Amino acid sequence: MGLLDKERTIAGPGFNRWLVPPAALAIHLCIGMAYGFSVFWLPLSKAIGIKESVACGKELGFFAEIFATHCDWKISMLGWIYTMFFVLLGTSAAIWGGWLEHVGPRKAGFVSALCWCGGLLISAFGVYHHQIWLMWLGSGVIGGVGLGLGYISPVSTLIKWFPDRRGMATGMAIMGFGGGALIGSPLADKLMKHFASDVSVGVWQTFVVMALIYFVFMMAGAFAYRIPPTGWKPAGWTPPAASNNTMITQNHVHVSKVWGIPQFWLVWLVLCLNVSAGIGVIGMASPMLQEVFGGHLLGINVKFTELSPEQKGAIAAIAAGFTGLISLFNIGGRFVWASCSDYLGRKSTYVVFFVLGFVLYVSLSWSGAAGSVALFVAAVCLILSMYGGGFATVPAYLADLFGTQMVGAIHGRLLTAWATAGILGPVVVNYMREYQLGLGMPRESVYSTTMYILAGMLVLGLLCNLMVRPIAAKHFMTPEELAREKQLAHEKTAANGSVTIAAEDMARIGSGGNPLLLVLSWAAVIIPLVWGISITLQKSAVLFK
Repeated sequence: MGLLDKERTIAGPGFNRWLVPPAALAIHLCIGMAYGFSVFWLPLSKAIGIKESVACGKELGFFAEIFATHCDWKISMLGWIYTMFFVLLGTSAAIWGGWLEHVGPRKAGFVSALCWCGGLLISAFGVYHHQIWLMWLGSGVIGGVGLGLGYISPVSTLIKWFPDRRGMATGMAIMGFGGGALIGSPLADKLMKHFASDVSVGVWQTFVVMALIYFVFMMAGAFAYRIPPTGWKPAGWTPPAASNNTMITQNHVHVSKVWGIPQFWLVWLVLCLNVSAGIGVIGMASPMLQEVFGGHLLGINVKFTELSPEQKGAIAAIAAGFTGLISLFNIGGRFVWASCSDYLGRKSTYVVFFVLGFVLYVSLSWSGAAGSVALFVAAVCLILSMYGGGFATVPAYLADLFGTQMVGAIHGRLLTAWATAGILGPVVVNYMREYQLGLGMPRESVYSTTMYILAGMLVLGLLCNLMVRPIAAKHFMTPEELAREKQLAHEKTAANGSVTIAAEDMARIGSGGNPLLLVLSWAAVIIPLVWGISITLQKSAVLFK
């Protein structure tokens, strides 16, 4: 067997299941830099001019600009990479989710590292030769595939290791994806400043260094993955009793059948609507704070349009701190809400998201009209915590409904909802804002209608969530189909489906092991995350001065 084969990753006696979350975090913290890629836009828009952008001539068409080497790229052209990230993430996760279940998380994590880090190197080559199409190909397409595989690589594994705490386990990993930008953005900023010179803005060198750092971390995470043997369960844990009415099934649905199951599409809409509304707030959080409160942020009763350039610069700094603060709630919400879902239940947790979210979205226009910055900031922070919580809770929701055998592949298909929301949310917000400004509405008033539209999305999401019922028995795999799927997944079972590992060995899996290895594994991911959080808190402090 090769090092990447799934059989090589089956845990043996003495393996501690708490080694798996830091392995997942090592990968998610790296690919999570996708959220922070905008840190490169401004420097790249001056890659030729260095100090100032060199505009392309009006005679150049779009395709000519793609290959032009004498003028700088527009930020709008660079922004396509961000769109590609999340479209390719959802698409690749849907296409290769089934493959992942068969080959295991190690091979998926390995391929993810090659794609994500290789994409950064191709982008570096594109920046060096000033060819934006290489950046689109490298980071956008190839890197996007790496995002999809890396994002779903630990989901099924963590759920199988933590059947007693499904929400908490997936929340820990997906928290890492949200936290990747907290580490990557300040790191990229420091590297660009280090490499910047009179002839370079330092981006291509930064891409190379970050690709090498990420490759080491992602490979360490991929090779640290282990999967539990078939039939393993935590010591002292008893699976919930089987029932036709329970929302937690003991059976399993094959990924090839989910397109035809109503509950899949209901959960798809639940995620899509929750994410669309959240993305809408993320995309407008900074300008909304500035335009709604204007001079109130500086303690003066002046509208945004009446501020001097210096005053606008001061409130822009406050808004930047606000953006950092909500990113922390986005990350924390992924762990906290997903962990709470282990006690509240997945369906009830989403009810909280939609009901509380509706109240908070509607309250934003009220707090803005009342001039209450504190209420506005608190509402947005809670909204973003539930946005992140929605991502982290949905894998456990799927495992409850569809079983654990192919939950990673099913989760991959569900992520097409994320790709859809990544288009739907910003389109609704941006077009509504521009439309209302075109009608001559004051800047401080244009956001109320948009908030009501986003609140309406949450009502639709609530209705979809309330309609979710247990899966009908006809959709589950038969014992023969399940045995065949386990064979394809290289699970060690006897011909009759029974477990082939001795009971005494099975009891020694999941706990124990080398405590020093456990501490070092967690330190490797916690220390960078704490560093990123501390920098973000420093930037957020300006909001409270």
